[in-house]
Amino acid sequence: MRHLVFLALLLLATPAVAAPVESFDAFLRNFEARAFSAGVTRETWRAATTVLTPDGDVPDLVETQPEFTTAVWDYLDKRVTAGRIERGQAAIRKNQALFEAVGQRTGVDPYILGAIWGMETDYGAVLGNGKLIRPIIRSLATLVHQRRGRLKEDEADFIAALLLLQRNRMAPAQLVGSWAGAIGHLQVNPSNVIAHGSDGDGDGVVDLHNSLSDALATSAKFLLDLGYRPSLDWGFEVDVPDGFDYLLATRDQLRPVGFFAERGVRRVKGRGFTALDTPVFLYAPAGAGGPKFLMTANYLVLKGYNFSDSYALSVAHMTDRLKGGGPFVASWPRATKFPNLGQRKAIQEALTRLGLYDGVVDGRIGPVSQAAYARFQASRGEVADGFITLSSHDELAAASR
Repeated sequence: MRHLVFLALLLLATPAVAAPVESFDAFLRNFEARAFSAGVTRETWRAATTVLTPDGDVPDLVETQPEFTTAVWDYLDKRVTAGRIERGQAAIRKNQALFEAVGQRTGVDPYILGAIWGMETDYGAVLGNGKLIRPIIRSLATLVHQRRGRLKEDEADFIAALLLLQRNRMAPAQLVGSWAGAIGHLQVNPSNVIAHGSDGDGDGVVDLHNSLSDALATSAKFLLDLGYRPSLDWGFEVDVPDGFDYLLATRDQLRPVGFFAERGVRRVKGRGFTALDTPVFLYAPAGAGGPKFLMTANYLVLKGYNFSDSYALSVAHMTDRLKGGGPFVASWPRATKFPNLGQRKAIQEALTRLGLYDGVVDGRIGPVSQAAYARFQASRGEVADGFITLSSHDELAAASR
């Protein structure tokens, strides 16, 4: 569990893009030996790279990922929609036997798999869209050449994609996925296809693009290998009393539900806690003025699948909505004004000058930046909820001069 918490914090501290240090052709020449040492044959390498050119769309796509540029409520609004819920319920009913079999065999909640399926490819609907689904060798080579913050992971995925070509005797144009290299119905990156790929339909081939059975089995194994615990909910919405110490809302230490219950935290709609010893952390994505949640380790597993909190919360909420649950009870503070990229970097710089932040100054506001800001709020006698808004920029600018 501590490993999951550390992983989530580490990933959210990663910068987006650095810059190429050589031409694309020089990069390919220099990467060749590394690919060979990983088991890629000369035949596979030449087939994949001889006429390869960079994908000019990729740098902008990295910088504009909605998980990091959109308010959480806007992200949810666009993804957990009435239409997507209805389509998802219909898709699960259509494939009910398959979903039930995967759930019984693995212990993974099939509705979580259904939610990921809907979030990633709208239940397979986008897999034939050539603007969204493209040959991933080109995409991954471009990402590695661009040297974004997750360079080691991109390099591993590039090599893994080459190995998948080799293993499955595919032409480079046949191995398709997202601009970031994710493959199939539930969008699994090549390294994780190698590590967790499962032949769900028993035909001897792991094909996440054309076989929903393979895709569900692979993602179920992926979640289990990340530490998913069967029969454990992702979490639940709660009410928090006035005067609560939001410095306790930290994910670097999970505490029993009873710890929060003793401090007045209650489930919404009068529901009761079923297990007071379940380890959780309090998550307030919009601060004291928005919905709040007690999250279990299974929520952190979702962040292992995609480390954005907006994504993980959307999958969690979609899981409940597919089961027939309703919307969140508390309202989002939709009138909130947020800082732009330059101002977000200035916030991190100010927190650094104040000795409260030692992370990367990249303008990505995640749990590390929020925890630093919460400490700043506490030092001024404010509600220390860590919710960073436009007014946070002005307040920190004045305090750090």
